[in-house]
Amino acid sequence: MTATVTSPPATGRSLAAAAYIFAVVMMGTTLPTPLYPTMSGAFGFGSAATTVLFAVYAVGVVAGLVIFGRLSDTLGRRPVLAVALVLSLVSAVMFLAAGLPTDGSGVDATGGSTAGLVLMYVGRVLSGFAAGIFTGTGTVTVMENAPAGRATLAAAVATAANIGGLGLGVLVAGCVAELADNPLTWPFITHAVMLAVAALLLPGVRDGVVRPARTERTRCGGWLPRPQVPGVPAPVRGLFVASVPAVVAGYTVCGVFSSLAPNFMSRELGISSPATVAVVTAALFLASAVAQIVLRGWPDRVLMVLGLVLLVVCALVVILALAVDSLALLLVASVCGGVGQGLTFMTGMRAMTSRVPAAERTAVTTSYFIVGYLALAVPAMLAGFLTVPMGLVGSTTVFSVITVVLSMVGLGFVRRF
Repeated sequence: MTATVTSPPATGRSLAAAAYIFAVVMMGTTLPTPLYPTMSGAFGFGSAATTVLFAVYAVGVVAGLVIFGRLSDTLGRRPVLAVALVLSLVSAVMFLAAGLPTDGSGVDATGGSTAGLVLMYVGRVLSGFAAGIFTGTGTVTVMENAPAGRATLAAAVATAANIGGLGLGVLVAGCVAELADNPLTWPFITHAVMLAVAALLLPGVRDGVVRPARTERTRCGGWLPRPQVPGVPAPVRGLFVASVPAVVAGYTVCGVFSSLAPNFMSRELGISSPATVAVVTAALFLASAVAQIVLRGWPDRVLMVLGLVLLVVCALVVILALAVDSLALLLVASVCGGVGQGLTFMTGMRAMTSRVPAAERTAVTTSYFIVGYLALAVPAMLAGFLTVPMGLVGSTTVFSVITVVLSMVGLGFVRRF
C-alpha cells in the first residue's frame, strides 16, 4: 500500500521557489568569505586558522552527501529540505552569536573570544551539512519542479542556484558588512531573514515522491537513512579518471581563492573594504554559473579543453598578480578560474551521468562531488598552513603551480570525452 505526498503541480512559480530555497542555503556556505579579514582582526587568528575555518564545512558537505543522499527518496523532498533549512538557520545563529557585541562594537565586538571561534567552526560544519543535503536533493527538487517541456531550463536553473548561490553569499555578506555598524552580525541576520522566507515558500514546492504508507514503512524498517555509498560503475571509470585532474584543479582554485585571497587583499594590497573583497571572490562563482548556462550546448571535448586552458591562465595570472600586487589582475584570474572550473566540472558530470542507468547516477554524482569538495578543502588547508613558513604569496604560488600541473595532466585525457 502506498500514499502519494500531497503536493502542488510543477509550475513556473514552484520552480522559482525551489531555486530560491536552493540558492539561499548555498549562500550560507560562502557568507563568511569576505568577512575573514575582519574576523582575523577581531579574533586574532592568522591565515592558517582562516583556511581551516573555510575548509571544515567540506566535512559537513561530504557527510550530508553520504548520510542523506537517499533519504529524500523515502521520506520525500520537502521534509529533507526542511532539515537542511533548519541546519542552515542554526549555522547563521551561531555566527551571529559569535559576533554579538561584548566589550565593544564593530570589529572589536567579539574581543577575541575563544568561545566565539568555536561557535564559528561548528556553524561552518552545519552549513556544510546543509549544503551536502541540498547538493543532491535540492538539484532533484529543482528538476522535478520544471513545467512540462522545460527540463533544459530546469537544469540551467539548478546550476545557477547552486553555483550562483555561492557567489551571491559572498556579495550579500560583503555589501551588508560594508554598510553595517557591526560587520560580523548583520550579514548573518540578513541570511536568517532570507532563510525564513525560504521556509515560507517550501510548502509551495512540488514533492513528487511516492513513499510507503505507515504500515509498509514500519515493515521496511522505517525512515532510517541509508548511506549513499559512493561508487563508479565500470562503463564510466575511464571518464571518471579523466575528469579527476580537472575537478581537483578547478576546486583547488575555488578553495585557495576563497580562503587566501581575502587575506592577501587585506594584508598585501591594503584593501579593507568587505565589498571589494566580495566582488573579487564572487566573480569566480558567478563566472562559473554563467559559463555553465551559456556554453552548455558546446561539445564535451571542446568545453574540457577550454576549461583546462582557462585554469592554466588563471594560475599564471594569479602568480603575476601576486608579484606586482595588482587587484585588477586578481579579478581577471578570478573570472578565468570560475569559467574554467565551471566548464570542466559540468562536462565531467554530464559525460558520466549520460552513460549510466538512472539507478546508478546518484552513486556517480556522490563520488564526483566528494572528489570536488575534498579538493576544495584539503589544498586550501595546506595552503593556509604553508603561509606560516612561506607567507601568503609563497603559499599561493605553490598551489598555482600545482593547478597548472593538474590542468596539463587533464589535457592529456581529453580524447576520452
